[in-house]
Amino acid sequence: METIEVDVVIVGGGPAGCTCALYTARADLKTVILDKNPSVGALAITHQIANYPGVSSEMSGEDLLTLMRDQAIEYGTQYIRAQVFGVDVQGEWKTVYTPEGTFKAKSLVLASGAMGRPASFKGEADFLGRGVSYCATCDGAFYKGREVAVVGVNKEAIEEAQVLTKFASTVHWITSNDPKEDDVHAQDLISTPNVKHWSKTRLMLIEGNESGVTGIKVKSRANEDQDYLALEGVFVYMSGSKPITDFLGDQIALKEDGGVIVDDFMATTSEGVWAIGDIRNTPFKQAVVAASDGCIAAMAIDRFLNSRKVIRVDWVHS
Repeated sequence: METIEVDVVIVGGGPAGCTCALYTARADLKTVILDKNPSVGALAITHQIANYPGVSSEMSGEDLLTLMRDQAIEYGTQYIRAQVFGVDVQGEWKTVYTPEGTFKAKSLVLASGAMGRPASFKGEADFLGRGVSYCATCDGAFYKGREVAVVGVNKEAIEEAQVLTKFASTVHWITSNDPKEDDVHAQDLISTPNVKHWSKTRLMLIEGNESGVTGIKVKSRANEDQDYLALEGVFVYMSGSKPITDFLGDQIALKEDGGVIVDDFMATTSEGVWAIGDIRNTPFKQAVVAASDGCIAAMAIDRFLNSRKVIRVDWVHS
């Protein structure tokens, strides 16, 4: 397997990772982004950008992310589609393992983001990865022409359900409470022809066999009996988000909420490793916050690799 040596390896190609890459590449540091899927992530599935400074409100999150990625590449970043399955942060050189090759870097940036946090429905853990998912953008294409359920009434559930309407024959949207009448996105979802809204309904059980999910049982407040829905996919969005840190093992210190611990410069407790964006489990999960993280980390990395005591501001040219 090929081994590639660079200055900076960034795991994740969201707004945090792309911003960090832009700055490190401009600082003449050999930079690689390893990205599982450019269409996955909170920004990529956002239909409309309304609060990113300087960006038209008509732009989609996917278009903004494409601009960020292209700009980083333009300044020298190497972008590679790859699934990271492990890292070794011991020693001066950090090692990142992927099916496409092994990457060694003097600095490692963790920007893999977050995903839906598992809830506590009966059968959920049993069929996780076999019909139960927390990412419709990742897995929606597997359910083309099939029936699925989306559980949850938050913004993420609504956006992910919209993704599923492009693939599934029927999307059963299960909500314990009705969405607000002035929630335009929720009302648009309800009016979509292949969406069936189960109002004031709870998911009671996920059933299946060796092949995966075969159906669910739900209970409406209006009925004493439970209803059985034969379907093959259940997408759960109930309890916030969970930082994607499974590939780290126990090498990086985490907070109680699962977020990576960092200092003011986005450095982790392991020297030469930084963490930016939603992997920190910040209270404000916004693209502009993630981009800020990326900038801070990049300037700190530049100082770290060049043994500088003063951070050089990028906007001053002479």
